[in-house]
Amino acid sequence: QVQLVESGGGLVQAGGSLRLSCAASGRFFSLGVMGWYRQAPGKQRELVATITRGDNTVYADSVKDRFTISRDNAKNTVYLQMNSLKPEDTAVYYCNTLWRSSSILINWNDVWGQGTQVTVSS
Repeated sequence: QVQLVESGGGLVQAGGSLRLSCAASGRFFSLGVMGWYRQAPGKQRELVATITRGDNTVYADSVKDRFTISRDNAKNTVYLQMNSLKPEDTAVYYCNTLWRSSSILINWNDVWGQGTQVTVSS
């Protein structure tokens, strides 16, 4: 099983920056695509950014040019650098990863972190 532990959330003024981290631990063969999602009150969870093992990235239009996703495969950790934060970025941010339990089993499993609150004041 894989566990994800997020950190780095908090309260920041508009225009400020935060860096989120998400570390994977447990028993697994490899991690696949890792990503960040967010859910604001009364809204559905939405994609923020994803990154493959080869560092191919995808961003939501709303965060392009402001947020940067990166990963350290040696540390099984994914990061989200958030700059120029806006009040509309306020949400609970969740980390997600696909993982394989062995080199023999080809199916990918899916796991979520517990979420970290990001609040941007105007």
